[in-house]
Amino acid sequence: MLNKNICLVTGSAGLIGSQSCNFFHDKNFDVIGIDNDLRSYFFGEEASTKKSKESLLKSLKNYNHQNIDIRNFNKLEKVFKKHSRNIKIIIHTAAQPSHDWASKEPITDFTVNALGTLNLLELTRKYCPEATFIFTSTNKVYGDRPNYLNIQELETRYECFDNDQPYSISESMSIDNTKHSVFGASKVAADVMCQEYGKYFDLNVGIFRGGCLTGPNHAGAELHGFLSYLIKCIVNDKPYTIFGYKGKQVRDNIHSWDLVNMFWHFHKNPKKGEVYNAGGGRNNSISILEAIEKIKKLANSNWENYSYSDTNRIGDHIWYITNFSKFKNDYPEWGITISLDELLASMVKEQINK
Repeated sequence: MLNKNICLVTGSAGLIGSQSCNFFHDKNFDVIGIDNDLRSYFFGEEASTKKSKESLLKSLKNYNHQNIDIRNFNKLEKVFKKHSRNIKIIIHTAAQPSHDWASKEPITDFTVNALGTLNLLELTRKYCPEATFIFTSTNKVYGDRPNYLNIQELETRYECFDNDQPYSISESMSIDNTKHSVFGASKVAADVMCQEYGKYFDLNVGIFRGGCLTGPNHAGAELHGFLSYLIKCIVNDKPYTIFGYKGKQVRDNIHSWDLVNMFWHFHKNPKKGEVYNAGGGRNNSISILEAIEKIKKLANSNWENYSYSDTNRIGDHIWYITNFSKFKNDYPEWGITISLDELLASMVKEQINK
């Protein structure tokens, strides 16, 4: 089945992983997916990626699934050794993705996020050193440093300004001397190791520090997947808890397709250990309060089934909007194609039709 252009995707049944499988399959790659549904262990059966895996197997004729834990070097090595230099791109999305959950089992979090990433980097160096390696990092590597910016409280959101001009966060922000959360720390370790393998071993490694990554295929849970889980609660009249910051905390959101399209542009002209902030930017930003009102209108709902906790999540951002101008300067043909309103409409429609 497999030809000489292989795309290997970890976390292949997750949101970004499955989007990557479909995207690169459409680009005539044969796809090897690696996913053992740890998400159901992290967040329960409701968040399982089993259906997504079955969909990939059914819809993509050149898709091969491997039920492997990325912490298992020996099992991973069998895949890399078998296909070696036929592997042209590795898209590493597998992770423990919640900073709330990480504090429950720090060793599990660190071994999945840091050791799993190191395993994949070393196997890439050993068996397919000319391949492109994409790492989905996170804006949590900046810890709570964004909370010390010039943030102002407005009626429905917090906002950040620099010399009275709207601000967004670039890669120049320091990741040192800040509270990251256990999850953020494990992703920092992986993030820096990816940079090192790119710069020290001269590998084609791209590090993408994602904001809120979302889309219709997102299996949102309370501890991870803000928009997806909020939509699920509103459409199905389930309770939702807002943790701190008056519900005015702001995130920018990027559709999974636009993110994977960043990977594609990077792959066509890769760099060595380069870091990019990856998010929807100011036009795709929204607060929880604003999101609730937009989703209610889209769902034609009178939902009010939410409560408020004064205690914010440890290390959580009050406000975060991505500045993606560095990537745009390096890859000017890329741009955001799916607006926040389009994204919300598609996600609400999917949830209603479930």
